Amino acid sequence: MTKITIEGEKFFIDGKPIHEGRIYKGQPIEGLLYNCRMVQAIFDDENPDTVHQWKYPDTGVWDPERNLSEIIAALPDYLAHGCTAITINLQGGMPVYKTETVQPWLNSAFDPSGNLKPKYMDRLHRLLKAADEIGMVVIVSYYYFGQDKYMADENAIKLGVENASKWLLETGFENILVEINNEADIPHYAYDILMPGRVHELLEIARNVSVNDRRLLVSTSFAGGAYHMRGPDGLDHSDMDGMAQGLPTEEALALCDFALVHTNEHNTINTRKVVERTRQLQAFKDRPMPVVINEDSIAVENMYAAAEVYASWGYYDQGDNNYRDGYQSVPVNWSINTPQKKRFFDGVGEITGLKTPREA
Repeated sequence: MTKITIEGEKFFIDGKPIHEGRIYKGQPIEGLLYNCRMVQAIFDDENPDTVHQWKYPDTGVWDPERNLSEIIAALPDYLAHGCTAITINLQGGMPVYKTETVQPWLNSAFDPSGNLKPKYMDRLHRLLKAADEIGMVVIVSYYYFGQDKYMADENAIKLGVENASKWLLETGFENILVEINNEADIPHYAYDILMPGRVHELLEIARNVSVNDRRLLVSTSFAGGAYHMRGPDGLDHSDMDGMAQGLPTEEALALCDFALVHTNEHNTINTRKVVERTRQLQAFKDRPMPVVINEDSIAVENMYAAAEVYASWGYYDQGDNNYRDGYQSVPVNWSINTPQKKRFFDGVGEITGLKTPREA
């Protein structure tokens, strides 16, 4: 049984800090959780009008079982490079680039009332089991913008948090971290309770669910300021004027076990500033915790920048719907098969001191 715990700003697995004793270029790496955004691990599409979009090129059909079996087969390779965690989402993540507000497909482990769908949860159980058996962590995210609109109302959102949290605890697996929703401060959610002013209500619900006196380690992610810093041209102007809007709220952070921030669209300077300014929040000063970037980009230089300020870093590679590029556009090729993917995994291997299979 793989058990993840937190002590101060460090993650521990089975009582030992991750990458115990590791120093990279004078910087401590011990306790950092290198991760990769794999949100489509249990993906399916219940809309018959759109499911054809995800067909595999060799079979001409979409197959959620194949998708699951292929990511499970890839997990040991990720871990061998020092990538100890993956992020998945019960509502996936946009499977076609730039479709934040237009998502006609239906990919949700929740029904409209907030009940869990057995087929999705069966796939999740098998993924958690496979990760547990090799010592990997799964960051389970509940809600995603564009799919939350299929929930009936706020009560359904709340019930979904309660049901998912109870289900995860009842599995007995302890290799789980929870992200309530992806980028709470991005204004694409259908419900206010998933936005900065109220997302702490959902964090409190998740924290209050317990099974055998155990609760989950929970957080929710914020966009790190990049969204709020875009000018009329859509570009990051790197002045950090919008940074306060992209950081966790004090109310949310006070209920988090670890801080989740995203740094996509940032340069290395602003990546470090996101982490530094998160640590300046009063809730963080009151109770220091790990800072985890679980979404950035293919810009691996940001991973090295994050290490300089002792923050965990996560790779996000949208790719294309071609069963080759990226880890988010369905159908996904979960292998380490492109130069971008290799750059990330080899970089993690370098930082963590693990020899990759290609180096052995």
